[in-house]
Amino acid sequence: MSVWREKEYLDGKTVDAGVVILRTSGCVHSKNGGCTMCGYNLESSEGIAPQDIVAQFRAATENLDGVQFLKVYTSGSFLDQREMPPEAQNEVLGWCRENGQSLLFESRTEFVTEESLGTTANVHDDFEVAIGLESANDKVLKYAINKNMTIADFDRAASAVKSAGARLRSYVLLKPPYLTEAEAIEDAVSTAKHAALKSDTISINPVNVQKGTIVERLWRSWSYRPPWLWSVVEVLNACTELDRKVVCDPTGGGRDRGAHNCGGCDEEVLSSIREFSLTQSRKRIEVAECECRKLWETILELEGLVVGGTPDLQRFFRKHRA
Repeated sequence: MSVWREKEYLDGKTVDAGVVILRTSGCVHSKNGGCTMCGYNLESSEGIAPQDIVAQFRAATENLDGVQFLKVYTSGSFLDQREMPPEAQNEVLGWCRENGQSLLFESRTEFVTEESLGTTANVHDDFEVAIGLESANDKVLKYAINKNMTIADFDRAASAVKSAGARLRSYVLLKPPYLTEAEAIEDAVSTAKHAALKSDTISINPVNVQKGTIVERLWRSWSYRPPWLWSVVEVLNACTELDRKVVCDPTGGGRDRGAHNCGGCDEEVLSSIREFSLTQSRKRIEVAECECRKLWETILELEGLVVGGTPDLQRFFRKHRA
């Protein structure tokens, strides 16, 4: 179990939010191969009893006095009763009801139904469902991400959320494996536009290299590079045209395993991204120019010419310049 505090933009202002990550039996999809970029199954454990999850949550809430928004993650699906049995779900929902907290939880589309949402709302009706749309391209979902869902599945689940009177947060993945940097930008922008049709919040999630994943295997062989922070900025700027809340907090940002630039400008760019998320300014993100932006622009042009993969050209240039 992990717990911390952070800031979140909610109902037109920045508020204190609590984040709780519960150790559960994990995502059901991870037991059938899982998504290519997701390593959260390593944090899961079989044989965790409902009372263990309840105890984790009660311990976490001891450090969450005064928060106005609570995010509860399970590394899988909150609505999957095999992972989060009813008594564990009700513990979380009941605490939020009693403390007047708005709740955010995640779920795969197959568990987002009118029945499951109705059961949830009977205990606490102020909640937001986060769904990993990832890409609005079925081929990317199947071959690059191995998501085991389709756009039609997402659309059905999104409609169920809206019918239940709940809020929807859609995750948009930036740079699944096998896409070039330019293709990844285009895919993320088109996905955000699709998500905007039914979502209240769009979360742009740049891929970070997690242990034990196909993405890590590709990364170690120079066949994958996490997205450039310039690409993140490009996508966020495109999203300013959408009349939706758009957030982004790159996991591992500025490090080799996360979205990064050259190292010299990373912190400035990350700071601008965080400010954009917390203020919801409709102004474009403007960052001071850095020489590495020219390299990024060159790579956008060159990657598409490479046959047989999407190598990390930045590492290639570094090695041969040394």
